Amino acid sequence: MVTPGILLVDKPGGLTSHDVVARTRRAFGTRKVGHAGTLDPMATGLLVIGVEGATRLLTYIVGADKTYEGTIRLGAVTTTDDAEGDIVHTAAPAALAAVDDGAIDVGIAALTGVLSQVPSAVSAIKVDGRRAYDRVRAGEEVQLAPREVVVSRFDVVARRRRPDAIDLDVIVDCSSGTYIRSLARDLGAALGVGGHLTALRRTRVGPFAVADAVPLDALDGAPLLTPGQAAGLVLPVFPVTSEEARDLRHGKRLVGRADRLEGPLAAALEADGELVGIVEKRGADVKSAMNMPEVSR
Repeated sequence: MVTPGILLVDKPGGLTSHDVVARTRRAFGTRKVGHAGTLDPMATGLLVIGVEGATRLLTYIVGADKTYEGTIRLGAVTTTDDAEGDIVHTAAPAALAAVDDGAIDVGIAALTGVLSQVPSAVSAIKVDGRRAYDRVRAGEEVQLAPREVVVSRFDVVARRRRPDAIDLDVIVDCSSGTYIRSLARDLGAALGVGGHLTALRRTRVGPFAVADAVPLDALDGAPLLTPGQAAGLVLPVFPVTSEEARDLRHGKRLVGRADRLEGPLAAALEADGELVGIVEKRGADVKSAMNMPEVSR
């Protein structure tokens, strides 16, 4: 029997998120594996993987804010807004030389806070049931609608200049759904020289850090966070007695106990740390929003 849990994997470059899921299925001997948000093949870093019943928790993790480290190259536009695409425009050396650090700082400040961001056309967003990148590869022109995102941190930690490019090493804290490729594209466009992303690494998803992740070649026997441990990191904890746990599992409300909830959702944990499920307020009562499969004792 496969133990349910949350696995943190440090994805290498050159593989898709689906490749990592497939490797995890083989390592753990189960088909029931999912992830809480993709990374492009070029990108490295943290993938949050759910195994067995813990896949139910991914719904509550996928919307968490994230941290990325990346390199933006000013001076060239590509078809994909990153280094995997073809270069379609390059800036003249004189135009690049005119872009000083102050202009870069102003451009970055304008891309910090609440933004209306147009995702890259070669994203995984579905358009009429098909991924946008599949439509682009088929030769279709794709125009994606802007979406509201939040960039709470956009710091430049290093700058490197040469006649044909300016490379910026950046750290970005952002809401789920933010495209760092789009930030590179939009910064280059605002500066009049074009821009794209040449490197990207995800270092954090909500409370989970890449420092705690295992490399892909160490999946066999890799430690899992229990559903209770993972849920307790993502949501406030709602301690329940064995009687309350039984009632929640049977679909009953806990009458008059909503005042014990810190927020709209919480992780209902028994004394031994087992996750009963995710609970929510319903008036003055508490009811299950999601129940976990019960563990045999």
